[in-house]
Amino acid sequence: MTVTVELDAQYRQLREECGLLVRERGFIDVLGPDAAEYLQGQLTNDVESVAVGEGQYAALLDRKGHMQADLRVVRVGEGAILLDTEPATKDAVLKHLTMYSIGRDVQVGDATAERGAVSLIGPRAVEIAGTAPLPEFANEATSIAGVDVVAVGTRDGIDLLLPLDERDRVVGVLVEAGAVEVSPEAVEIVRVEAGVPRFGAEMDAATMPAEAGIVEDAVSFTKGCYIGQETVARLHYKGKPNRHLRGLRLSAAAAPGASLRLGEKEVGTLGGSVVSPALGPIGLAIVRREAEPGTEIAVGEDGVTAEVVALPFG
Repeated sequence: MTVTVELDAQYRQLREECGLLVRERGFIDVLGPDAAEYLQGQLTNDVESVAVGEGQYAALLDRKGHMQADLRVVRVGEGAILLDTEPATKDAVLKHLTMYSIGRDVQVGDATAERGAVSLIGPRAVEIAGTAPLPEFANEATSIAGVDVVAVGTRDGIDLLLPLDERDRVVGVLVEAGAVEVSPEAVEIVRVEAGVPRFGAEMDAATMPAEAGIVEDAVSFTKGCYIGQETVARLHYKGKPNRHLRGLRLSAAAAPGASLRLGEKEVGTLGGSVVSPALGPIGLAIVRREAEPGTEIAVGEDGVTAEVVALPFG
Protein backbone atom coordinates (compact mmCIF):
# COMPACT_ATOMS: atom_id res chain seq x y z
CA MET A 1 0.00 0.00 0.00
CA THR A 2 1.32 3.47 -0.90
CA VAL A 3 0.25 6.96 0.08
CA THR A 4 -1.87 8.44 -2.71
CA VAL A 5 -0.83 11.75 -4.22
CA GLU A 6 -4.02 13.36 -2.91
CA LEU A 7 -3.47 12.09 0.62
CA ASP A 8 0.18 13.12 0.50
CA ALA A 9 -0.87 16.65 -0.53
CA GLN A 10 -3.37 16.80 2.34
CA TYR A 11 -0.65 15.69 4.75
CA ARG A 12 1.65 18.48 3.55
CA GLN A 13 -1.19 20.94 3.98
CA LEU A 14 -1.62 19.86 7.60
CA ARG A 15 2.12 20.06 8.27
CA GLU A 16 2.97 23.22 6.33
CA GLU A 17 -0.18 25.35 5.97
CA CYS A 18 -3.69 24.77 7.35
CA GLY A 19 -6.01 21.85 6.84
CA LEU A 20 -9.70 22.01 7.71
CA LEU A 21 -11.72 19.03 8.94
CA VAL A 22 -15.41 19.04 9.81
CA ARG A 23 -15.61 16.92 12.95
CA GLU A 24 -18.41 14.67 14.09
CA ARG A 25 -18.52 14.98 17.88
CA GLY A 26 -20.92 14.50 20.79
CA PHE A 27 -21.66 17.60 22.88
CA ILE A 28 -23.16 17.83 26.34
CA ASP A 29 -24.01 21.05 28.20
CA VAL A 30 -23.64 21.03 31.98
CA LEU A 31 -25.22 24.22 33.32
CA GLY A 32 -26.02 25.72 36.70
CA PRO A 33 -24.36 26.89 39.91
CA ASP A 34 -23.31 23.34 40.84
CA ALA A 35 -21.91 22.43 37.41
CA ALA A 36 -18.19 22.38 38.29
CA GLU A 37 -18.72 20.85 41.75
CA TYR A 38 -20.90 18.14 40.26
CA LEU A 39 -18.41 17.18 37.55
CA GLN A 40 -15.62 17.21 40.15
CA GLY A 41 -17.11 14.05 41.64
CA GLN A 42 -17.67 12.35 38.31
CA LEU A 43 -14.61 12.95 36.12
CA THR A 44 -10.93 12.14 36.65
CA ASN A 45 -9.53 15.66 36.43
CA ASP A 46 -9.79 18.72 38.69
CA VAL A 47 -12.76 20.45 37.07
CA GLU A 48 -13.16 22.97 39.88
CA SER A 49 -9.69 24.37 39.15
CA VAL A 50 -10.71 25.33 35.61
CA ALA A 51 -11.51 29.03 35.22
CA VAL A 52 -13.76 30.58 32.59
CA GLY A 53 -11.81 30.55 29.32
CA GLU A 54 -9.87 27.43 30.29
CA GLY A 55 -10.38 23.72 29.74
CA GLN A 56 -8.85 20.31 30.31
CA TYR A 57 -8.78 16.67 29.29
CA ALA A 58 -10.60 14.14 31.49
CA ALA A 59 -12.18 10.70 31.53
CA LEU A 60 -15.34 9.11 32.88
CA LEU A 61 -14.63 5.77 34.57
CA ASP A 62 -16.64 2.90 35.96
CA ARG A 63 -16.16 1.80 39.56
CA LYS A 64 -13.34 -0.56 38.59
CA GLY A 65 -11.37 2.26 36.98
CA HIS A 66 -12.11 1.34 33.36
CA MET A 67 -12.75 4.15 30.90
CA GLN A 68 -16.28 4.76 29.71
CA ALA A 69 -15.31 7.83 27.70
CA ASP A 70 -12.66 10.50 27.35
CA LEU A 71 -13.77 14.11 27.16
CA ARG A 72 -12.67 17.65 26.55
CA VAL A 73 -13.98 19.90 29.33
CA VAL A 74 -14.45 23.50 28.19
CA ARG A 75 -15.54 26.14 30.70
CA VAL A 76 -17.29 28.74 28.58
CA GLY A 77 -18.87 30.76 31.42
CA GLU A 78 -19.77 30.84 35.08
CA GLY A 79 -22.00 27.83 35.57
CA ALA A 80 -21.57 26.82 31.92
CA ILE A 81 -19.38 23.84 31.01
CA LEU A 82 -19.32 22.13 27.63
CA LEU A 83 -18.25 18.49 27.35
CA ASP A 84 -16.95 17.28 23.99
CA THR A 85 -16.64 13.52 23.45
CA GLU A 86 -16.68 10.84 20.77
CA PRO A 87 -20.13 10.38 19.18
CA ALA A 88 -20.13 6.70 20.18
CA THR A 89 -19.68 7.52 23.89
CA LYS A 90 -21.95 10.55 24.12
CA ASP A 91 -25.11 8.68 25.08
CA ALA A 92 -23.35 6.76 27.87
CA VAL A 93 -21.90 9.98 29.30
CA LEU A 94 -25.24 11.74 29.03
CA LYS A 95 -27.06 8.88 30.76
CA HIS A 96 -24.51 8.75 33.58
CA LEU A 97 -24.43 12.48 34.22
CA THR A 98 -28.21 12.79 34.08
CA MET A 99 -28.72 9.88 36.49
CA TYR A 100 -26.35 11.22 39.16
CA SER A 101 -27.45 14.87 38.90
CA ILE A 102 -30.59 14.37 40.98
CA GLY A 103 -30.60 16.77 43.92
CA ARG A 104 -28.01 19.09 42.37
CA ASP A 105 -28.60 22.58 41.00
CA VAL A 106 -27.37 21.51 37.60
CA GLN A 107 -28.90 20.80 34.19
CA VAL A 108 -27.39 18.23 31.86
CA GLY A 109 -28.45 18.40 28.23
CA ASP A 110 -27.57 16.90 24.85
CA ALA A 111 -26.29 19.71 22.59
CA THR A 112 -25.16 17.53 19.68
CA ALA A 113 -28.05 18.49 17.41
CA GLU A 114 -27.31 22.20 17.84
CA ARG A 115 -23.52 22.38 17.89
CA GLY A 116 -20.87 21.49 15.35
CA ALA A 117 -17.08 21.42 15.32
CA VAL A 118 -14.50 22.45 12.74
CA SER A 119 -10.79 21.78 13.23
CA LEU A 120 -8.08 23.99 11.75
CA ILE A 121 -4.80 22.09 11.86
CA GLY A 122 -1.37 23.39 10.93
CA PRO A 123 0.96 26.37 11.38
CA ARG A 124 -1.48 28.84 9.79
CA ALA A 125 -4.49 27.74 11.88
CA VAL A 126 -4.44 30.73 14.23
CA GLU A 127 -4.02 33.18 11.37
CA ILE A 128 -6.97 31.75 9.47
CA ALA A 129 -9.17 31.48 12.57
CA GLY A 130 -8.42 35.12 13.38
CA THR A 131 -7.84 34.38 17.05
CA ALA A 132 -4.96 34.91 19.41
CA PRO A 133 -2.73 31.84 19.90
CA LEU A 134 -4.49 29.68 22.49
CA PRO A 135 -2.92 27.10 24.81
CA GLU A 136 -4.41 23.63 24.50
CA PHE A 137 -7.99 23.57 25.91
CA ALA A 138 -8.08 27.37 26.46
CA ASN A 139 -11.11 28.97 24.82
CA GLU A 140 -12.42 32.35 23.79
CA ALA A 141 -15.64 33.62 22.25
CA THR A 142 -15.17 35.12 18.81
CA SER A 143 -17.07 35.75 15.59
CA ILE A 144 -16.50 34.48 12.05
CA ALA A 145 -18.66 35.84 9.24
CA GLY A 146 -21.06 37.20 11.86
CA VAL A 147 -21.44 33.78 13.50
CA ASP A 148 -20.68 33.45 17.22
CA VAL A 149 -18.18 30.66 17.77
CA VAL A 150 -16.04 29.33 20.61
CA ALA A 151 -12.39 28.93 19.60
CA VAL A 152 -10.53 26.23 21.54
CA GLY A 153 -6.77 25.70 21.46
CA THR A 154 -5.58 22.25 20.39
CA ARG A 155 -2.22 20.50 20.27
CA ASP A 156 -1.77 21.48 16.63
CA GLY A 157 -4.22 24.29 15.86
CA ILE A 158 -7.64 25.66 16.69
CA ASP A 159 -11.06 24.00 17.01
CA LEU A 160 -14.14 26.10 16.33
CA LEU A 161 -17.35 25.12 18.14
CA LEU A 162 -20.30 26.73 16.43
CA PRO A 163 -24.03 26.50 15.67
CA LEU A 164 -24.55 23.44 13.49
CA ASP A 165 -26.85 25.28 11.09
CA GLU A 166 -24.11 27.88 10.41
CA ARG A 167 -21.27 25.42 9.97
CA ASP A 168 -21.24 25.28 6.18
CA ARG A 169 -21.19 29.08 5.91
CA VAL A 170 -18.27 29.36 8.30
CA VAL A 171 -16.40 26.60 6.46
CA GLY A 172 -16.81 28.55 3.21
CA VAL A 173 -15.31 31.67 4.78
CA LEU A 174 -12.38 29.72 6.21
CA VAL A 175 -11.66 28.09 2.85
CA GLU A 176 -11.68 31.52 1.20
CA ALA A 177 -9.16 32.63 3.85
CA GLY A 178 -6.77 29.87 2.84
CA ALA A 179 -7.76 26.70 4.69
CA VAL A 180 -7.93 23.54 2.58
CA GLU A 181 -10.46 20.82 3.42
CA VAL A 182 -8.78 17.52 4.23
CA SER A 183 -10.02 14.00 4.86
CA PRO A 184 -10.28 12.16 8.18
CA GLU A 185 -7.65 9.75 6.80
CA ALA A 186 -5.09 12.58 6.50
CA VAL A 187 -5.80 13.79 10.03
CA GLU A 188 -5.48 10.21 11.29
CA ILE A 189 -1.91 10.11 9.98
CA VAL A 190 -1.06 13.16 12.08
CA ARG A 191 -2.71 11.66 15.16
CA VAL A 192 -0.89 8.35 14.92
CA GLU A 193 2.44 10.08 14.28
CA ALA A 194 1.89 12.10 17.48
CA GLY A 195 1.10 8.95 19.48
CA VAL A 196 -2.23 10.32 20.75
CA PRO A 197 -4.70 7.54 21.69
CA ARG A 198 -8.35 7.79 20.66
CA PHE A 199 -11.36 6.14 22.28
CA GLY A 200 -12.73 3.63 19.79
CA ALA A 201 -9.32 3.07 18.22
CA GLU A 202 -6.76 2.23 20.92
CA MET A 203 -8.92 2.86 24.01
CA ASP A 204 -12.18 1.14 24.90
CA ALA A 205 -14.30 0.20 27.92
CA ALA A 206 -11.64 -2.30 29.08
CA THR A 207 -8.88 0.35 29.18
CA MET A 208 -7.52 2.04 32.28
CA PRO A 209 -6.01 5.55 31.99
CA ALA A 210 -2.53 4.34 32.94
CA GLU A 211 -2.61 1.75 30.15
CA ALA A 212 -3.42 4.44 27.59
CA GLY A 213 -0.68 6.75 28.88
CA ILE A 214 -3.11 9.59 29.59
CA VAL A 215 -2.71 9.87 33.38
CA GLU A 216 -0.51 12.97 33.26
CA ASP A 217 -3.03 14.85 31.11
CA ALA A 218 -6.35 13.50 32.32
CA VAL A 219 -6.07 12.49 35.99
CA SER A 220 -5.72 14.55 39.18
CA PHE A 221 -4.36 12.83 42.29
CA THR A 222 -4.90 15.86 44.57
CA LYS A 223 -8.64 16.50 44.20
CA GLY A 224 -11.43 14.78 46.08
CA CYS A 225 -13.13 11.49 45.29
CA TYR A 226 -14.56 10.50 41.92
CA ILE A 227 -15.90 7.27 40.50
CA GLY A 228 -13.07 4.79 39.91
CA GLN A 229 -10.53 6.83 41.89
CA GLU A 230 -9.41 4.07 44.26
CA THR A 231 -8.31 1.71 41.49
CA VAL A 232 -6.58 4.44 39.51
CA ALA A 233 -4.72 5.74 42.56
CA ARG A 234 -3.67 2.25 43.69
CA LEU A 235 -2.26 1.46 40.26
CA HIS A 236 -0.43 4.79 40.14
CA TYR A 237 1.21 4.57 43.55
CA LYS A 238 1.64 0.85 44.14
CA GLY A 239 1.42 -1.07 40.91
CA LYS A 240 2.46 -1.25 37.27
CA PRO A 241 0.02 -1.45 34.37
CA ASN A 242 -0.17 -4.82 32.68
CA ARG A 243 -0.52 -3.03 29.34
CA HIS A 244 1.00 0.09 27.77
CA LEU A 245 0.33 2.31 24.78
CA ARG A 246 3.10 1.72 22.25
CA GLY A 247 4.05 2.71 18.75
CA LEU A 248 4.48 0.07 16.07
CA ARG A 249 6.80 0.32 13.07
CA LEU A 250 5.10 -2.00 10.64
CA SER A 251 6.80 -3.99 7.89
CA ALA A 252 3.80 -3.29 5.67
CA ALA A 253 0.38 -1.68 5.93
CA ALA A 254 -2.05 -3.54 8.19
CA ALA A 255 -5.73 -3.10 9.01
CA PRO A 256 -6.86 -1.77 12.39
CA GLY A 257 -8.18 -4.57 14.56
CA ALA A 258 -5.51 -7.07 13.53
CA SER A 259 -4.30 -9.32 16.34
CA LEU A 260 -0.79 -8.75 17.72
CA ARG A 261 1.20 -11.80 18.83
CA LEU A 262 4.50 -12.32 20.59
CA GLY A 263 5.34 -15.92 19.80
CA GLU A 264 2.12 -17.84 20.35
CA LYS A 265 0.71 -15.32 22.83
CA GLU A 266 -1.71 -12.60 21.81
CA VAL A 267 -0.53 -9.33 23.35
CA GLY A 268 -2.98 -6.81 21.91
CA THR A 269 -4.95 -5.51 18.97
CA LEU A 270 -3.79 -3.00 16.38
CA GLY A 271 -5.47 0.38 16.84
CA GLY A 272 -4.84 3.26 14.45
CA SER A 273 -2.77 2.17 11.45
CA VAL A 274 -1.55 4.50 8.71
CA VAL A 275 1.07 4.91 6.02
CA SER A 276 2.88 8.10 6.97
CA PRO A 277 4.68 10.05 4.23
CA ALA A 278 7.41 10.77 6.81
CA LEU A 279 7.64 7.49 8.73
CA GLY A 280 6.15 4.80 6.48
CA PRO A 281 3.68 2.20 7.85
CA ILE A 282 3.10 2.84 11.56
CA GLY A 283 0.42 2.12 14.12
CA LEU A 284 -0.63 2.48 17.74
CA ALA A 285 -1.76 -0.24 20.13
CA ILE A 286 -2.14 -0.96 23.80
CA VAL A 287 -0.06 -4.10 24.29
CA ARG A 288 0.89 -6.33 27.20
CA ARG A 289 4.02 -5.20 29.01
CA GLU A 290 6.09 -8.17 27.83
CA ALA A 291 5.93 -6.61 24.34
CA GLU A 292 8.65 -4.14 25.30
CA PRO A 293 10.18 -1.52 23.00
CA GLY A 294 12.56 -3.28 20.65
CA THR A 295 10.44 -6.46 20.51
CA GLU A 296 9.25 -7.80 17.16
CA ILE A 297 5.67 -9.02 17.05
CA ALA A 298 3.42 -10.58 14.41
CA VAL A 299 0.51 -8.56 13.05
CA GLY A 300 -2.53 -10.40 11.73
CA GLU A 301 -2.28 -13.47 9.51
CA ASP A 302 -0.55 -12.08 6.41
CA GLY A 303 3.09 -12.17 7.48
CA VAL A 304 3.27 -8.53 8.57
CA THR A 305 5.54 -7.84 11.52
CA ALA A 306 6.08 -4.80 13.71
CA GLU A 307 8.83 -3.42 15.91
CA VAL A 308 7.41 -2.16 19.20
CA VAL A 309 8.69 1.35 19.97
CA ALA A 310 8.28 3.86 22.78
CA LEU A 311 6.31 6.99 21.99
CA PRO A 312 6.64 9.50 20.52
CA PHE A 313 7.96 8.06 17.27
CA GLY A 314 11.60 9.04 16.78
